[in-house]
Amino acid sequence: MQDFIHSYQELQVYQLAFECSAQIFEVSRRFPSEEQALLTRQSLTASRSVCASIAEAWGKRRYRKAFVAKLSDAQAEAAEMQTWVQVAIRCGYLDPERGQELFGHYRTIFAALERLADNATVWIKPLE
Repeated sequence: MQDFIHSYQELQVYQLAFECSAQIFEVSRRFPSEEQALLTRQSLTASRSVCASIAEAWGKRRYRKAFVAKLSDAQAEAAEMQTWVQVAIRCGYLDPERGQELFGHYRTIFAALERLADNATVWIKPLE
């Protein structure tokens, strides 16, 4: 039986996470300079970590526990991003409407990762 998805880049959750990461990069460029070491760096790191953890999970599909653990890491980063988005809105660095859109995307990412983990056996690549 052939996989219907051949790489993590084909996963919709990865594509959404990658798009959100690009959006975070764009909006963070407008954060004040005093936030470069804190909010900007944390936001960029967390948003990119969501993508990287999904990629790592895909690479660990031979082992259910490792796969699920990396998906859990990606969920933690998505939840962290929701916090940074809320901080940016509260501080007036991010338009509330755009911020709520990003917050909702990270909620969607979190839920999609939960479904992947719940159905991990479907995604596990058997040892050959």
